Amino acid sequence: MGSTETGHTDLVTGATGYSGSYVARLLAERGRGIRTLTRHTEDVPGDIRAFRYRFDEPARMADAFDGVDTFYNTYWVRFGRGSFTHTDAVTNSLALIETAARAGVRRMVHVSIMAPSTDSPYSYHRGKALVEEALQSSGMEYAIVRPSVL
Repeated sequence: MGSTETGHTDLVTGATGYSGSYVARLLAERGRGIRTLTRHTEDVPGDIRAFRYRFDEPARMADAFDGVDTFYNTYWVRFGRGSFTHTDAVTNSLALIETAARAGVRRMVHVSIMAPSTDSPYSYHRGKALVEEALQSSGMEYAIVRPSVL
């Protein structure tokens, strides 16, 4: 699965998740070829090419970005789960940005949060600010979406 009638291929992280599924559906309705990085490849609809997250081996995620025009990043963790924290989400997000930039992705749309700040008392907001800083220095064109509620 690659580009479709528009000749463009986009990658949406978490295309089976809460926000990623909406992004993927809207892009598909516009004739875009869709890929996703996800933990649950078995849940991905047949019209989306699925790749598994490989944060421990970012080079293995590079295939997912090959030929991608725009990367829509909805990856994050709202609440820490067990030993997984916002710090881990930052590390993983930085791996995604670096992998996309190395693969030659032209543009990235990143879903952040309203009022991210490295000075925030909240790890969620601090983490989002760090990811935004990395994106801004990545060399890719970018847009940052900052919803107040997600």
